[in-house]
Amino acid sequence: MALCCDLEVDVNGEETFMVDKKLISSYSGRLSKLFGESTASARNFKVIFNDFPGGAESFELMSRFCYNNGRIDITPYNISLHCAAQFMEMNNSVSGTQNILQKTEKSLQEINDWTWSELLITIKQCQDLFPSTNSLAIAEKCMKSIVGRVALSSESSPCPSTSPDNSSIRFSCDTRSTQSLKSSVSQPTWWFEDLLFLSSDLIEIVIKSMVSQKFDHAIIIRFLLYYQKSKFYAATSDEKRKVVKTVIDMLYILDWSYVLCKSLFGILRVALNLNISKCSRKKLESMMGSKMDQATLDNLLIPSHDVMSCSYDINLVLRLLKSFLHDGNSLVTSLRLKKVARLMDLYIAEVAPDPCLKPSKFLALAVALPDSARDSYDEIYHATDIYLQVHDGLSEEEKMKIYCVLNCEKLSPEASMHLSQNKKFPSKSAVQALKSQQLKLKSLFQGTNNSKRFGGSPSRLGEMGSKGKTNEASEQVVLHTGKLELSTDSDKLKAHLQGMQCRVIRLEEACRKMQSQMAKIMKSRVSSYNNPRSLPKLCS
Repeated sequence: MALCCDLEVDVNGEETFMVDKKLISSYSGRLSKLFGESTASARNFKVIFNDFPGGAESFELMSRFCYNNGRIDITPYNISLHCAAQFMEMNNSVSGTQNILQKTEKSLQEINDWTWSELLITIKQCQDLFPSTNSLAIAEKCMKSIVGRVALSSESSPCPSTSPDNSSIRFSCDTRSTQSLKSSVSQPTWWFEDLLFLSSDLIEIVIKSMVSQKFDHAIIIRFLLYYQKSKFYAATSDEKRKVVKTVIDMLYILDWSYVLCKSLFGILRVALNLNISKCSRKKLESMMGSKMDQATLDNLLIPSHDVMSCSYDINLVLRLLKSFLHDGNSLVTSLRLKKVARLMDLYIAEVAPDPCLKPSKFLALAVALPDSARDSYDEIYHATDIYLQVHDGLSEEEKMKIYCVLNCEKLSPEASMHLSQNKKFPSKSAVQALKSQQLKLKSLFQGTNNSKRFGGSPSRLGEMGSKGKTNEASEQVVLHTGKLELSTDSDKLKAHLQGMQCRVIRLEEACRKMQSQMAKIMKSRVSSYNNPRSLPKLCS
């Protein structure tokens, strides 16, 4: 059959081919329908393809197949021909040329005999052909084989039997040197580098396949974090956004206990600049919230995008706390709750000096955790003292709301005394603090010194916690204060407090004298016991 070049084909603007119209049409149902029974001059025909799968390279393969009378071997290196044949509708052509699709299917049936490098090359070709549905189906088959070989490598040697009868999954040694294999396959992460070329869509397929085959979640998580870090080097903002979304979605379906809290906050800091979807952010915050007891103060100090409201993202921390509390009653133990409370005490004290922090946000932070989370409210009092000092323009009503977050029964005697004379707080708070102090004065003299960082304390009671230890002294103080009439008049209250301080100081001095005298008596008794000359002589 005489051949001529009477058809011009422009493939995706990459390259133009001159081919035999009659020959190509006999194999392609698409071109056959396009030209029909036309008898016009062959030189008048030109076809432009803007979405030919695989581009110019794939069209050239298809043309060679046609010029070679439909004879070609389908290998992992020309698997893209399958998608080109589907595009050109070569399964509908005459002369038995539909064998190209049959040959492709037959080749895929032998995928277990392909080497590791052949699988990777095939997946790379299919990825370049996306979003072709056919290429995705081929890629999925290859990735299933990839996952199976990775699973096998964790249970056996890197090169199991090459016989299909002995193993349905075969590992290839052709892409690595023997020394490289010995050192790398011994590590569970040897395959990380080979799969970095995969797109976000394919990574999702691989991870889900690994999960279904019960892979070690810790290894999968390490790969996802490594994948994200590696992809970010030369990626655009859109590509980074897709990668982060995929990493978050895949981490979400894994066992969160294997994910480090530090890693999650690292992902968040990256995601903040990428404007990820609300769905992905919610998943990430759910995972972060479940690990609030492992977070540090530095983790929480995330700058706010709204600089007019506060320097730090208060709303994020509130959402994380809400997520933590809704993690499940069986998971949020008392110990975990107290760890989060200590962390929040540090955080509140850190953000309290911010002049842009609104009272409503400060209150929300202070009451975010239940009362049972704290054994002491001293740190919260310290933070509120700083906040009121910075925000001295608050109304009495706002000050009272802030004061109400304190549980005076869980304040130390020193904090209670400081609060009772703190002019930054409402006058009513002094009365309530004094009531609380009355109940604690006895424990003040019996307990140990609980020094706190209350700068500029108007009293020296914080230094007396361990000095007065006699029950008699403490009972006298309690009895005397019990007679005190709690007046709302600030001058009378101040006079009462000053009088009580003087009496406590005198009691302290008396206690010190008593302790000194008791020490001398005990010393003299010991010395008398150890001196034999002081003992009476026995009668002979």
